[in-house]
Amino acid sequence: MNTTDETIRYTADVVLLAAGHVLLIERGWDPFKGRWALPGGHVDPGETSLAAAVRELEEETGITLPATEMRQVGAFDAPSRDPRGRYVSVAYTATLPTQLQPTAGDDATAARWWPLHALPDLAFDHADILASTTTG
Repeated sequence: MNTTDETIRYTADVVLLAAGHVLLIERGWDPFKGRWALPGGHVDPGETSLAAAVRELEEETGITLPATEMRQVGAFDAPSRDPRGRYVSVAYTATLPTQLQPTAGDDATAARWWPLHALPDLAFDHADILASTTTG
């Protein structure tokens, strides 16, 4: 592929923490169908990455947070981070005082809290996003 013709897609991911746990969703389709991932997805036209993060969290887990509770972690743009092509994701984090009960929705087949010390193998580069959130 000619890199001058590269299409870059814009996404947002959420690292939601509570009591030593992180909220993850089980992906309902490829890539990485059946693997665990951070809630997130595409930024819609006319939408900011922050608004997309809030929307995707609610759509995939049923948990609604105000945008003011989210803190930007950074942008993740490794060319190979997604097998579908070039995706740039802006990640956000928030910490809850207690774990809220998630309800899987949208493209998530499950949503649950995982202990930070016993995580499953994560899809995409989500382990890197999580590590930068919890160590930086």
